[in-house]
Amino acid sequence: MWINTIYTNLKYILTMIKTLLFFLILLASGLVHAGLQDEIQVYTDDINSPGEWGVELHLNTTPKGISQPSYSGEIMNHHGVRFTPEISYGLTKTLEAGLYIPLVRANDGKLYAAGGKVRLKWLPLQANDNGGFFGGVNVELSQVKSQFSQSAQSVEMRNIMGWKNSQWLFAINPIFGWDVSPGYTHHSPEFTLATKVSRSISEAVALGFEYYNGRGRINDTLASNLQDKTFYLVMDYEGKPFNFNFGIGKGITSASDTWTVKGIVDVPF
Repeated sequence: MWINTIYTNLKYILTMIKTLLFFLILLASGLVHAGLQDEIQVYTDDINSPGEWGVELHLNTTPKGISQPSYSGEIMNHHGVRFTPEISYGLTKTLEAGLYIPLVRANDGKLYAAGGKVRLKWLPLQANDNGGFFGGVNVELSQVKSQFSQSAQSVEMRNIMGWKNSQWLFAINPIFGWDVSPGYTHHSPEFTLATKVSRSISEAVALGFEYYNGRGRINDTLASNLQDKTFYLVMDYEGKPFNFNFGIGKGITSASDTWTVKGIVDVPF
């Protein structure tokens, strides 16, 4: 029986790899993904059931961060607040669609509707009630204003891999980002690696860490001290009246915002 289980998992993994290669070939002419920090999250095996709606609120703020813009007119995270409603819908057992509407309060007090993003998550390998491996991919298309990215249009492909049981969760997201606006489609993609490890301390609460490492373009990896590296201590709560994720992040290089606080709240309806 265990041989059949391994064989089934291998088929799912091979299918996932083929799909990832397809998207890499399709998007190989792109560049770097948008820098808008509207969502700070490691994707795990969460997915809506067919016909199920979901609403999440992403909220994060940067009490202390980089204040020098990298191009004229860029709005930095420093002293800013990002508030992003996310609406999702389960299409099938393995497919989920989502819509983001990012709002930003800049450090000068002005409120911006930053743009919009749509996504499609495919999760062919799913853990059972007792745990196990999971895997899939999330593809996101973005249209944001020039204050948040030099390229208005971008594409992100986030690979989802991990394992969990009743106590532990391990997840890793290798992320590739491309800018696809005219004039920004001639360089290689930017690569970010997002990792999460957590352990349940009760039926409702898990504690752990998340680590985000932006390494630069694939064909021009940045030196370690120039990479964006941020470490978060996180808490996940699943219970009444709603589920939420909370984290406090510390940047560990000069290319990272020094402090960031983030939260994700499931809105019941």
